[in-house]
Amino acid sequence: MAYSDERLEQIFDRTSGYCHICGGKLAFRNYAAYGARGAWEVEHSKPRCEGGTDHLNNLYAAHISCNRSKRATCTRKARAKYGRTKAPLSLRRRAEAKNRNATDAALIGGTLGALIGGPWGAIIGAAIGGKNGYDRDLGD
Repeated sequence: MAYSDERLEQIFDRTSGYCHICGGKLAFRNYAAYGARGAWEVEHSKPRCEGGTDHLNNLYAAHISCNRSKRATCTRKARAKYGRTKAPLSLRRRAEAKNRNATDAALIGGTLGALIGGPWGAIIGAAIGGKNGYDRDLGD
């Protein structure tokens, strides 16, 4: 199936430009460029032969080799080969998760800091906790 440039951008952005199977980086300009670094194609999470659709919620960006090795198996099994359980987060969801982690860690750090060092400990603990929470690996 041929996709418009706009549709390809939507699919690519769903995972922030990472293969939803192996998690490797993709290159938008290398769509369908077999053999090129970061080459990718549209992958149907539920294969069309199993009743999958061309709705955006079923379409992901994947390395050409990952997509073709997946064949008609389920995405869960394909990701498991790489020790993965979820697709990478979109930019919006990644930012939300980082902010949530920062807020949670700042609250914990501030509370512990207050117990140990009073008001200044709370400020320092919250700053350190917030920074560490924001930098935490999202595991996608």
